[in-house]
Amino acid sequence: MSRAEQPSRRAERLSDRIDQPSRRTLLAAAVVAAVAGGAAPAVAEAAVPAGPAGPATMPGAVPEGGPDAAPRRPVEYHSWTTYTDWRSGAAAGTRAVAGVRPGLVLATPAGTTDYTDPHTGTTAAWEYATWTSPVHRFAVPATEAIASWNAAAPAGTWLQIELKAGYSDGTDTPWYVMGRWAAGDQDVKRTSVDGQTDGRSTVWTDTLAVDDAATGLRLTSYRLRLTLHRRPGTKLTPTVWRAGAMGSDVPDRFTVPASVPGLARELVVPRYSQEIHAGQYPEYDNGGEAWCSPTSSQMIIEYWGGRLTPEQLAWVDPAYADPQVCHAARHTFDHQYEGCGNWPFNAAYAATFDDLQGVVTRLGSLTDLETLIAAGIPAITSQSFLKEELTGAGYGTAGHLMTVIGFTADGDVIANDPASPSDPAVRRVYRRREFENIWLRTKRYNAGGKIASGTGGVCYLYFPARPSALQRRALAAVGVR
Repeated sequence: MSRAEQPSRRAERLSDRIDQPSRRTLLAAAVVAAVAGGAAPAVAEAAVPAGPAGPATMPGAVPEGGPDAAPRRPVEYHSWTTYTDWRSGAAAGTRAVAGVRPGLVLATPAGTTDYTDPHTGTTAAWEYATWTSPVHRFAVPATEAIASWNAAAPAGTWLQIELKAGYSDGTDTPWYVMGRWAAGDQDVKRTSVDGQTDGRSTVWTDTLAVDDAATGLRLTSYRLRLTLHRRPGTKLTPTVWRAGAMGSDVPDRFTVPASVPGLARELVVPRYSQEIHAGQYPEYDNGGEAWCSPTSSQMIIEYWGGRLTPEQLAWVDPAYADPQVCHAARHTFDHQYEGCGNWPFNAAYAATFDDLQGVVTRLGSLTDLETLIAAGIPAITSQSFLKEELTGAGYGTAGHLMTVIGFTADGDVIANDPASPSDPAVRRVYRRREFENIWLRTKRYNAGGKIASGTGGVCYLYFPARPSALQRRALAAVGVR
């Protein structure tokens, strides 16, 4: 996304909703003790951490066990990942495969279809097969849903991900396309789909949102439909390892309760600057300020050991430094959005590396991030702010991704901020209270003094395909299994 304090492409497409509640989600905090000893529930239904005035409950959260019960988390991430999960859906030509990493593959095509790529005008025939998930009911009725997936898609294959939600009035949305995705770009152009609405909900690039949350309408359930494609007459297949969605609902707010520092640790994560790529590859949004998302993704991918071969990087101009960042930009680029900031496309890119998974979710406090950092898991956070709202940043932004890698002894945030002039300058320390608020709030004032939306704690989490027991407890504590 663009680093400059001007409307990003996502902000422009959300402009029609600025006067409506954004309903961005704030999670309840998970305690670090859940990581160390597993004493707390894995998916805690907890209050927001105490601020200076004492314990604070989350407005709009609904207690399950009466007025004294802890409020439910206003977010839920649910996915299908196991062999049993894949066998539980309705298959038409797909097959579940067992193993260390169970998945879904194209076995016997259900038919052949023509697809005209809107970005090239090319029409080609593709064999296809489908898998439709069981209905999953949201733990908390949602105003937004974001799907994400992990898959391998060799040349000659691609997949389409659709979501159909159930409304709280008993009706359903249509099947919405949440992405047409390929690992490469030689067969079809990776793309979101604009113009999808039924007059009550709309898909904004990668996010399905209720148009007017003030009416009380909510998304109460959802199904996913995966359509796997391959060149006719071949035995090629995509393999899907994870498919899921995050649903969320929380009242709007300009400020969030402060969390209490609880961890001092810094992870050693590679540092890459997006700014040294300014002007590179106009076909992938011209580098520089537009490449915060893939640059952040590449940092964490390499932290987990993901490496690109010289053959994979051979297409990059040898005069360019950090060619792997150029590769990440090309392989996260959304040809409809015309940028690299599609959240699920970044998570899917990370999962193309051996033994990595990626999800898009929301967290509720810096305590949640401390829980992850304690287990060795960095996170990519999405935030918007004016220059004066984040001391030391030196810029304002309508939408920017950076990597949280640790916390100081005082609880301040250590971030690898790609909006830096060089790789060595990427490591920054930001004030805890400032960072927490700009990341978790749902409303803010932009440079023009108008009300704009915030991301409400959106983050990408990349982690091993076979996480350690410590990592599993940390992920479960923030709602990811």
